[in-house]
Amino acid sequence: MAEMRYMEAVNRALQDAMSADESVIVMGEDVAQAGGSFKATRGLLPVFGKKRVIDTPISESSIVSAAVGAAMTGLKPVVEIMFMDFITLAMDAMVNQAAKARFMFGGQFSVPMVLRTPHGGGLNAGPQHSQCLEAWFAHVPGLKVLCPSNPQDAYSLLRAAISDPDPVLFIEHKAMYGKRGEVDTTVETSIGKARIVRPGRDVTIVTYGSTVQASLHAAVQLASENIEAEVIDLRSLQPWDEETVYESVARTHRVVVAHEAVKSYGCGAEIAASITENVFYELDSPVLRVGSPFMPIPFATSLEAEYAVKPADIADAARVAMAGGR
Repeated sequence: MAEMRYMEAVNRALQDAMSADESVIVMGEDVAQAGGSFKATRGLLPVFGKKRVIDTPISESSIVSAAVGAAMTGLKPVVEIMFMDFITLAMDAMVNQAAKARFMFGGQFSVPMVLRTPHGGGLNAGPQHSQCLEAWFAHVPGLKVLCPSNPQDAYSLLRAAISDPDPVLFIEHKAMYGKRGEVDTTVETSIGKARIVRPGRDVTIVTYGSTVQASLHAAVQLASENIEAEVIDLRSLQPWDEETVYESVARTHRVVVAHEAVKSYGCGAEIAASITENVFYELDSPVLRVGSPFMPIPFATSLEAEYAVKPADIADAARVAMAGGR
């Protein structure tokens, strides 16, 4: 195993996938000569050439539409969108074309493409460059949605996404690109499988992405109060690992769902509803959600810090769950 930054793990996954399969190409704004806006594609151009590492015009709609067509005709495009906010410009290509092609053509075509994009705050990038929009895409049949929280999963999940025959939205967190961790490039990870990152007996915290670390910090706070929280990293939002979550609920009987995206209509709402529908009689208190306020993300450092989901917010929700939801 080697220690890598999150960004380096993404880069290594792209290198290894392109070396293993000549049909894998990389497309996006400044992905070739400049190495990507966050340098995740740095070094690919000299190795694989301009036919496989393609700088595109500044037109997200055109980029993703071209990738859909390329995927339907034998290539495996990996598209980079600089910020998740700009994916709004490619909604038709992803939602109405990529997600539905296999169904509409009766299985004659698949769309083996990956759309990589960073989301989230932490860099004071403001309301148009910091959004977490994963719930929009998890709502669409035909799309898979992944969100790794560490370098190992950034590598393994991206390799799995590139190998998948259907379109995958691969969400990275721009404030986590410098996070370091050990990466074993021989580890294979299945899409749709969560990971228990901290076992516990008293309350389950279901989370993903940047709030995995916040949840682990919250669990340390709670442990000092003799509350042992079990932390589950979903890793995959569509499909999500219902079995692992329900088994945890059956052990702890209390649940907090936490994510950086705004609380209203977020992925946490779907998870909370599913737990209530399917394992209601295992619950000793209502399922609680923690998310960001329902407002645009502010620019100012001090305001963004207040806006962000913090370990204390997650720990407070766990204490409420322990008290029966009151």
